[in-house]
Amino acid sequence: MRTGTIGRGLGLATALAALLTGISMAPASAVRAAPDAAPPAARAAAPAAFSHPGVLVSRPQLDFVRAKVQAGAQPWKGAFDQMMASKYASLGRTAKPRAVVECGSYSNPNYGCTDEREDAIAAYTLSLAWYITQDSRYAAKAVEIMDAWSAVIRDHTNSNAPLQTGWAGSSWPRAAEIIKYTYSSWPNSGRFATMLRDVYLPKVINGSNSNGNWELSMTEAAIGISVFLEDRTSYDKAVTKFRGRVPAYIYVAADGSLPKAAPGSGLDTRDKIINYWQGQSTFMDGLSQETCRDLTHTGYGLSAISHIAETSRIQGQDLYPEIADRLRHALGLHAKYQLGAAVPSSLCGGSLKDSLGPVTEVGYNALHNRMGIAMTNTQTLTERQRPAGSNNLFVAWETLTHADNPN
Repeated sequence: MRTGTIGRGLGLATALAALLTGISMAPASAVRAAPDAAPPAARAAAPAAFSHPGVLVSRPQLDFVRAKVQAGAQPWKGAFDQMMASKYASLGRTAKPRAVVECGSYSNPNYGCTDEREDAIAAYTLSLAWYITQDSRYAAKAVEIMDAWSAVIRDHTNSNAPLQTGWAGSSWPRAAEIIKYTYSSWPNSGRFATMLRDVYLPKVINGSNSNGNWELSMTEAAIGISVFLEDRTSYDKAVTKFRGRVPAYIYVAADGSLPKAAPGSGLDTRDKIINYWQGQSTFMDGLSQETCRDLTHTGYGLSAISHIAETSRIQGQDLYPEIADRLRHALGLHAKYQLGAAVPSSLCGGSLKDSLGPVTEVGYNALHNRMGIAMTNTQTLTERQRPAGSNNLFVAWETLTHADNPN
């Protein structure tokens, strides 16, 4: 009996070794597919120590930009001049805070929606202006705007409240990170943190089963807010949401005959999935859930994906490798048709609407320049659109901050 037991033990050991060898020799494509599996709760993502400033832009990235602007190098100097000439960089700006921001569908009614989004973009713009010029007037104006809102706002209401909170909540922590960690005086930073924790985070942390750009923008806000608050639990929850949403927003052939569904979406039949994908029943690498709606909303989603991955990379646990294949295909597919390629009848009936907007710099820099992925169409579109400005919602000045930025 003892001999048989030993023999069986050796056999199991041999089998286990073979299995492990097979795993270690698995092709890259098999390994790459793993992150699209349902994200287990144990896959913590938050860093042991958060890096600051660390929402979308890091100090090394800011230093790179500052040096390029000071040297008059392009495209950064042109992008900086564009930013400084915008209304968002004005030292004469007066913030327009509201206790309750009410936003209906397509911001109708619009009670503070535009004001809030644009004040948040202004705070971020001014924080960039401060860092690049070291002129404290810009930092002081950013602080003034952030203090005005943190003293007043209590809620977002009506049907677009989650999206509005996501948009403004994506810009606020970018500004707050730069000011708190590079400027000498912000006495009310704690009150601003309380605003983000109590007014913004509860509206975005649980996501949305609306169109994918909603949940992605909400998740971007949740990630950025979590960094500023150093809230590891919320950061992990937001990354889990991201890992479930990205495969449900961008299709790749490896998904099979139908796109994936986000956890909890209730999209459990072919008809439901096709309806959710705007009636599109033919799927191709890089197609987004909103491609057949229009390229503008698709751009919102792709931008938020890039922003979240960029923040994660700064925080030391890079999400780009998990989503790189999807993102490169999505950027390339939509860039191709925006550049003028004929749209086949199998794609959205042969017609695409609108344009992506100024949203390609961050993803292109990460995937092409850092990871070495060939992206001809995306490169052409990105360079043609420089300097990329603002979409007046949550995207601003990404040629300045991310064009060919190696950091």
